[in-house]
Order: sequence, then C-alpha cells, then structure tokens
Amino acid sequence: MSVSINEEKNRVVRHGTLELAEHWALALSGLLLLLSGMFELPMAARYKITTIPGFAWSGDFITSLTIHYIASVIFIIAGFFHLFFHGILSESGLIPQKGDLKSSVAVIKSFFGKGEEPPFDKYLPEQRLAYLGMAAIIAVLVATGLIKTYKNIYAPDLSHAITLWATWLHNIFFVLFILAFAGHIGAILLKPNRPMVRGIFTGAVRLDYARDRHPLWLSGSPSSTSAAGSSAFVESGADRKDPAAMAGGDNPPASPETDAGVTESNKNEEPQGMNEHPREKSTNA
Repeated sequence: MSVSINEEKNRVVRHGTLELAEHWALALSGLLLLLSGMFELPMAARYKITTIPGFAWSGDFITSLTIHYIASVIFIIAGFFHLFFHGILSESGLIPQKGDLKSSVAVIKSFFGKGEEPPFDKYLPEQRLAYLGMAAIIAVLVATGLIKTYKNIYAPDLSHAITLWATWLHNIFFVLFILAFAGHIGAILLKPNRPMVRGIFTGAVRLDYARDRHPLWLSGSPSSTSAAGSSAFVESGADRKDPAAMAGGDNPPASPETDAGVTESNKNEEPQGMNEHPREKSTNA
C-alpha cells in the first residue's frame, strides 16, 4: 500500500481511521474484560474497590458478568473485523517473519547501548512476535469463554470435565492476557518507541522518525516520492540540476551548425573564460 506523507507538517500516516477504530474497540473492550473478569471474583468489596466513585457495581457478580458478556461481544466483533479487513487488503505486515527473533534480540541489546538497531519495516520484529503471542492468547480465551457461556446459558448440565478444563484454561490465559497487555503498554513507553504513541491517537507519526527508524517501510512507496518529497530531494545540494541538463541529459547535444564546424584543433581547446574566477572577471570588467 502507498504511504501518505506530508512533508510540510513532518508527518506520515501510520494507521488509517478504520485501523484506529478497531484498535480502540479492542483496547477498551479488552480493558473492560479484564476489570469485569476480576470483579466476578470476590475481590471488589474485599479491597474496597466498591468505594471508588463509579465502581459501586464492581461488587455485584451479576452486573460484572453482564458487562463481561457485553465487552466480549464487542471484542470478538472487533477481532473478526480486524482479520477480515486486513485479510481483504492482503496486509501481512504483522505476520512474523524469518529472523524476527534474532532481530528482536539485537533491538533489546541496542536499548542498553550494545550494537545498533537494524533498519525496520512498518512494524518492529518484536511487535510481530507479540502479535502472534497475543493472537494465540485471545484465541484460547475466546474458545474457552464461549464454552463457559454455553454452559451458563444453554447447557447447565455440560460435562464437568469440559467445564473444568475450560475454566482452568480461561483463568490461566486470562493472567497471560494481563501480562501481555502490561507488556504492550510498557513497550510503547520505552524511549525509542515513544514517537509511535502519537500514531495510536492521531494515526500519524513524525516523518523524520519514520525515515530514521523505519526506512524499509518508506522505501519504494509511490507516495514517499510525491511532488513535495521530490522537489525537496531535487533542491538538496548535489542532487540539484540545471533545467537544461535535466531536459537533455548531462551533456546536451550540440546544434548541427556547431557540430559541423568543430575541428580537431578546437576540440581540445578550452573555451576562454572557463577557468576565470568570477571575482577576477568582475574586476577586469
């Protein structure tokens, strides 16, 4: 896909509107799932959470369970939309690639001043690995959550063994989800990753940051060599060229009259004034 760049504002679009919507739908519903899931345990009243303004509901099991169900519906819909939307666009930027583990180790070492980061694509290698891990955790949570919901609503006499396994797996992966969620927040707060925070809220990040850290993302993009970008590139020092030379190449062809009158002697003769210093020329004048 092409990349939308605004040279004047030093911005490049990292996430579109739909991507932001799905991200926040997953994030907020996921946070509600975490809170309501914990409040289903007898902990809200025990730890005085019910005394916090706006959290009186946290001590009511039925209310917490209802919120958990509503949040899970939003979360699942947003998750399937994510898969469908990016599948339609054939986007695979978050799919883990060969060498991601090795690159992730190099990135972590660079945080401590050992070595330099390799050039990145749109997503960091550890982001792709984290994406795979989070996807696996969510898949288990959704599957076991559906089993538990089916048991609670439609089949109260469901096999005890199935219910037990579903409950244990749901609880274990619930803890893993909390750790992964905390890791996601912690990673974005690291100094090298902080410029990406802007993209979570506005969809755009600084262009100079993207060029410095994500050159593979911007290289070869049709929009990254837009009119604004091309003019800035042409006007930069050594790449500035004379319009006549650009129109006819580095050595524009001579006219037929001139070409016909060139002799062997004046081919090697330098035109007068070529080696004169401009200042000397003005003095002589």
